[in-house]
Amino acid sequence: MAAIAPRADATEELPRATGRQLRTVLILLVPGLLWLGIFFVVPLFTLAGTSTQTPSGSGIPGEFVQTFHLANYWDVISEYKGHFGRSFLYSILATALCLAIGYPLAYLIAFRAGRARNLLLVLVVAPFFTSFVLRTLAWRQILSDDGWVVSSLKWVHVIPQDMAVTASPLAVVAGITYNFLPFMVLPLYSSLERIDPRLIEAGGDLYGNGFAVLRKVTFPLSMPGVVAGTLLTFIPASGDYVNAALLGNNRTTMVGNVVESRFFRVVDYPTAAALSFILMAIILVLVVLYVRRAGTEELV
Repeated sequence: MAAIAPRADATEELPRATGRQLRTVLILLVPGLLWLGIFFVVPLFTLAGTSTQTPSGSGIPGEFVQTFHLANYWDVISEYKGHFGRSFLYSILATALCLAIGYPLAYLIAFRAGRARNLLLVLVVAPFFTSFVLRTLAWRQILSDDGWVVSSLKWVHVIPQDMAVTASPLAVVAGITYNFLPFMVLPLYSSLERIDPRLIEAGGDLYGNGFAVLRKVTFPLSMPGVVAGTLLTFIPASGDYVNAALLGNNRTTMVGNVVESRFFRVVDYPTAAALSFILMAIILVLVVLYVRRAGTEELV
């Protein structure tokens, strides 16, 4: 029997189909690339140019000329190094507290909530239905000296009688923790919810101890959620200024407060731009180191 020769056009259709798919992908990417180019890349280069400007000497507030004065960066680091340290300290503390509070909550919703799961998820995101500023202002009332929280803590002698919680680092960290807690809980829940229950049951048979199962089985399997949650919490918390402005004092000022002041009050655009660039660079370095330490595969 004679062999059936393959159709000549069968092998040619695959490259053409691949080319059409490639063109489709490129067309779909165009809107996103335009958006990033217009609203991220262009402002980024504009900010970079602003950070190396100096006053024009005309005496007109807000008038600067481009002199490529790179010393602006060193001046900013020298003058505001304390603000950088304070920003990262508060954001690290808030991220750790969000993880400590959010992991048990996400675990409860994923494995123990039953029919109440959807209700609990709605309660987690419910604060987003209210303005960020209003939620932070509410914490001023909650942590006020005559509020029930502080009064109760003083009554059980947890804090000294003359201690003021508002306008303190404690209030700032508490506000950041509360405002960014959903950003930790939702990725954790998403990661925990995808874990095969049979793996946890097998861990129970192997280790017998619930804490050992959590430490050796559940937590490692939920690491993608831990990595995503900590990044989603730490990055915006580092640049936050609302909580420090409403719940702190002049000794709890963060970098975001300085940037806001320099842009809108002092009208010192080069200093504000240099502060923003340095903050962004430090965050980028910390995130890269963290992701490499945690393992880039955890982000998949």
